[in-house]
Amino acid sequence: MTKRSPFRYFKTSPEVIRLAVMLYVRFPLSLRNVEDLLHERGIEISHETVRFWWNRFGPLFAAEIRKRRVSGMRSSRWRWHLDEVFVKINGQQHYLWRAVDHEGEVLESFVTKTRDKKAALKFLKKSMKRHGRADEMVTDRLRSYGAALNELGIRDRQETGRWANNRAENSHQPFRRRERAMLRFRRMRTLQKFASVHASVHNHFHQERAVHSRSNFTANRAAALAEWRGLFAA
Repeated sequence: MTKRSPFRYFKTSPEVIRLAVMLYVRFPLSLRNVEDLLHERGIEISHETVRFWWNRFGPLFAAEIRKRRVSGMRSSRWRWHLDEVFVKINGQQHYLWRAVDHEGEVLESFVTKTRDKKAALKFLKKSMKRHGRADEMVTDRLRSYGAALNELGIRDRQETGRWANNRAENSHQPFRRRERAMLRFRRMRTLQKFASVHASVHNHFHQERAVHSRSNFTANRAAALAEWRGLFAA
């Protein structure tokens, strides 16, 4: 059975919608910044249209990217880095839990109001349900991780140590830059939605420039862009 196009009721071309969503999610731009960039390309839309498009299509694009990558990840027993970052929503402190693999790709993002054993356990179960179980799990010294891993029976896979979790710490930086451009978040649901979409889009376009030659980097970047333009193409 042929899938129905998610663009079928929209007058704007899918190419413009993909471009707007990519600009807003991938780069630290505001809605009005994206509106101005599209205006320079002769595309007249309002910033509210950009907001509607990323809310409508962002999760669809992210799910499609994730579906293509998860199948390959489950067959590999990799090293995970787990960490949580503080995020304020309407003045109240929340926690964004993130699982990152050994190559720096964000596997899972999960928002909670607390960072106790219950929250850590829920985060780990969600991550392992989608990606399987890793051979090693590098964490900081937060005791919630140890308690949750102990309940799952995989405490022996936990590793802690000074600077051992720098991979996860560095992975927060793109999200932090994006958060500042958005002037923070106002709802927990919006944070969860955007963090998941941003992680998938960042993974898709992240090419590890420092470890590739210029020719390989250029080819990989072009392939990633071509794959993005082909999302839900007719």
